[in-house]
Amino acid sequence: MESALGLMDQPGLGKTKSEEEPAPWRALPVLSEQQSGAVELVLAYAAPVLDKQQTSRLLREVSTLYPLPAQSHLKRVRSSRGAKGSHALELLLCLARPSAGPCSLAELLPKPAVDTRGLGPPFLVLVPARPPLTRNQFEEARAHWPTSFHEDKQVTSALAGQLFSAQERATIQSHMERAMRAAQRAAAQGLRAMGAVVVDPASGQVLATGHDCSCVSSPLLHAVMVCIDLVAQGQGRGTWDFRPYPACSFTPATVLQGAHVGSVRKLDAVEDEDGLPYVCTGYDLYVTREPCIMCAMALVHSRIQRVFYGAPSPDGALGTRFRIHAQPDLNHRFQVFRGVLEDQCRQLDPDP
Repeated sequence: MESALGLMDQPGLGKTKSEEEPAPWRALPVLSEQQSGAVELVLAYAAPVLDKQQTSRLLREVSTLYPLPAQSHLKRVRSSRGAKGSHALELLLCLARPSAGPCSLAELLPKPAVDTRGLGPPFLVLVPARPPLTRNQFEEARAHWPTSFHEDKQVTSALAGQLFSAQERATIQSHMERAMRAAQRAAAQGLRAMGAVVVDPASGQVLATGHDCSCVSSPLLHAVMVCIDLVAQGQGRGTWDFRPYPACSFTPATVLQGAHVGSVRKLDAVEDEDGLPYVCTGYDLYVTREPCIMCAMALVHSRIQRVFYGAPSPDGALGTRFRIHAQPDLNHRFQVFRGVLEDQCRQLDPDP
């Protein structure tokens, strides 16, 4: 059975059932607004196909007149939805203005571009404006009009909580428990109980462990910022002195050729001449609370690969209020997963 931090004793020794059995958790992806939002619908004109033998010709002529390149995900012909209709098929003609009203075939399909024989009176219908990106969006979209869907199986598995194997879940939990222990050490020093860990997933090595060190004189030292600086210190760089905080530690990099404290690599370089990655390139971050905007942007700049966080934050920038990690206009994007030991992380630092 999966164990949470501090619940390592044998069950049944004076503990309540809730203490013996920590709430189950799932690492769920925080997708972009385009992936997680509702399906956007636009008005379009369609018409019943009264003569099925004319379908191929009508489809060819209408598609030539109205190719709909931005709506290539829409199928041009669908089965009639009328239970007692006199026609079996309906043909999508063209998009309509938001304030559009009824139109005749002659207005929509001028001759000789389209021979309207075999078509009935056009009607307005709502259709998906963009291709669906997830299975939930696909189900919603096709309820309005038949739609093509190129499924990302990884996203589908992640949304179902099935992306990670049992061994991977155990590893994720272990790293989050380390972050929770760092948060407890912070609380013992009178600091906010937020902890973070940076891991190289290729080797499983923990590169930095830190916690919130912010105070009046150093308001920027959130747990994420601390960990990023600790990774930099492990590469021979870094800025802050964390000796007053013994729980904040780093693992020195194995390759250091001429690196010196305070130096910064070029942003467009994946590796520098010393053979080290640019700060957090390819690394994973585990943090007990959802990062703020400042920390999220620092993660963009440091080129983190994945972020796993426990509890959401009221002003969180990786899913709650913003989705910084998925902004298409930024030069780096990364994956985010929420919900790892969420209840335990929330207990460490309850919402105000």
